[in-house]
Amino acid sequence: MKKIRTKPKIVNSNTLLVTVDISKEKHTGYFRCPDGTEVLPFEFSNDRSGFNKLYQMMEAIKHQKQLVDVVFGFESTGPYAEPLVHYLKGKDVKLVQVNTAHTKKLKEVYDNSPGKTDRKDPKVIADLVELGRVLKVVIPEGICAELRRLTHARERYIKTRNMLINQLYDLEYVIFPELGQIIPDFQSKTAQYLLRHYPTPQQMKKLSPTRLETVLRKVSRGRYSKEHAERLYQAACHSVGIGEGLSSMVEEIKNILTAIDLQNRFIGKCEENISRNLVQVPWSRELLSIKGIGEITVAAVIGEVVDFNHFTSPNEIEKFAGLNLFEVSSGKHKGQRRISKRGRWFLRKVLYFAALNTIRKGGVFYEKYHRYLDRGMPGNKALIAIARKLLRVMFAMARDQKVFKEEYHHTSIISEAA
Repeated sequence: MKKIRTKPKIVNSNTLLVTVDISKEKHTGYFRCPDGTEVLPFEFSNDRSGFNKLYQMMEAIKHQKQLVDVVFGFESTGPYAEPLVHYLKGKDVKLVQVNTAHTKKLKEVYDNSPGKTDRKDPKVIADLVELGRVLKVVIPEGICAELRRLTHARERYIKTRNMLINQLYDLEYVIFPELGQIIPDFQSKTAQYLLRHYPTPQQMKKLSPTRLETVLRKVSRGRYSKEHAERLYQAACHSVGIGEGLSSMVEEIKNILTAIDLQNRFIGKCEENISRNLVQVPWSRELLSIKGIGEITVAAVIGEVVDFNHFTSPNEIEKFAGLNLFEVSSGKHKGQRRISKRGRWFLRKVLYFAALNTIRKGGVFYEKYHRYLDRGMPGNKALIAIARKLLRVMFAMARDQKVFKEEYHHTSIISEAA
C-alpha cells in the first residue's frame, strides 16, 4: 500500500491565525485561535495607525492564549496589500497568500450562498489557510525590487505607446488611408516624420516626386527608394481621404506623436536603469548565458522570482508562474491538458516571448520545438512547453550556479561556470 505524502500543516495547536480581506481604504481583519475562539471581523484603516492597531491586537491575543506562532493570510489582490505586507515582513509573522479563485469557490461552500461581503471573506481565507491551500509570498528587496518596478513600468509604457500608435492608425486612415499601405509601420522614424510634417495628402502632393524621394531616402537611411516616393506621390494625388475637419485631426496627430516621444524616452531610461542594476545580481550572468535571452527578460524573471532558492523544486516554481498543467477528465471524457494561469501573469508573458526567441532557427530549443510539432502538438502548446522548459532550466542554472553552453550540433548542455 502506497503511503500518502502530506504537506506539513501551516496552522497547528500553537498558531494564531490572522487573515485580512484587502481593500483600497479599509481592510477587514479576523483572528482565529486553536481552541476555536475567534475575534469577529473588524475594520482597520490602510495606514500606520490601522496597521499598529492590528499588530497590537495580534500580540495581545498571542500573549493571552500563550501561542508561539502567527500565520498571516490574505488574498493576492494586487497592489493594495503591499503596504501591509511590507509593514509585517520584519516582524515575527509567517506571511501566506491564497488564490482569489479558491476563495471564490469556497465562499459557496461556507454558507451555501454565492454572496460576497467583507466580513465573510476573511473567514473563508482562514479556512483555506487551515487547509494548507496557500501560495508563497515573495517580497522583492533592494536590486530585485528595483528590477521589478522598472520592468513593470516599462511594460505599462509600452502598452500606452501601443494605444497611441493605434490612435494614429485610426486618424490617418480617415485623412490619408493610402499612407499606411505604403509605409505600414507607424512606429518607424520614417512614418512618424511624414506624419509630423506631411500628415495629409494635400501637404504631401505639394512636394515634387524628386523632393519626396530625397526626404524619404534621408529619413529612412536608404530603406525607401524612388519607387516608394512615386507611389506616395500618386497616392496623395488620388487619395480618398476626407477633406473636412483636417486642422483638428492634424493637431491631434502632432499631440499623439509628442506623447509617443515621451513614452519612448521613458522606456529607454528604464532599459538603461535595468542594465545598470542587473549587473549587481550575482546569478544574472548565468541566465544571460542562454542564447536568445536578453537583459529585459532576465530582469523581469529576477524581479518576479527574486530568488530561486525560495523554491524547493521546479514544480513549485511552475505553480508560482501559473505554468503548471491540469486537465478536466471524467468517465470516458479525457480533457485536454492546459496551464492553470494561476500565478504571476507577467512572468508567464516574459517566458512566452523568451521562448519565441529560443525556437528560431539556430536557437537553443529549435530542435526540441520541432520534435513537439512532429509528435502532433499544436504550435502554441509546443511554445508553452518550451516556456515551461526554459523556466526549469533557469531554476537549475541559478540553483547550481552554472552557465548554459551549446554544442556545435545544437545539443544543449549546462556546464559549471568558470
